[in-house]
Amino acid sequence: MKTLKTILEFGQYALDELDETGQLLVQRAIEATAHSYAPYSDFHVGAALMLDDGQTIIGANQENAAFPVTLCAERAAVFNAQSNYPDKAIVAIAIAAKNKHGLVATPVSPCGSCRQVILEMEQRYQRDIRLYLYGTDGVIVVNSIKDLLPLCFVDASMR
Repeated sequence: MKTLKTILEFGQYALDELDETGQLLVQRAIEATAHSYAPYSDFHVGAALMLDDGQTIIGANQENAAFPVTLCAERAAVFNAQSNYPDKAIVAIAIAAKNKHGLVATPVSPCGSCRQVILEMEQRYQRDIRLYLYGTDGVIVVNSIKDLLPLCFVDASMR
């Protein structure tokens, strides 16, 4: 048997330490939480992404009493971008969340389904997508979804 190890390296920043893109996307993600429909969980998530032409697109989680048809903010934003601008690559995405007490302190991370969708976008356009995960305690910056999804399932996995 061989033991293998994966290590995740990421930066944690104060909001004002982020680059201009990060600050803009985090602000738009925070604003997008207001578009969330979360009557069951009261957990409002907003996402904002930037396309390679500098355009920003937002998404917000949309809940449903039939939980499997609920849509996360990240996928709402990605599917919006892909539906309207299929020839534009996504270069960055920010995620923010709030609950009944306000914005959450610990940065939120994409669920497994959202990670797979973001991975597909990295594969489709052959470029990494930077993630800005916002919490009031700081912003985690990850350079690629592959850092959050080791041993990922990609198109080459099916060959």
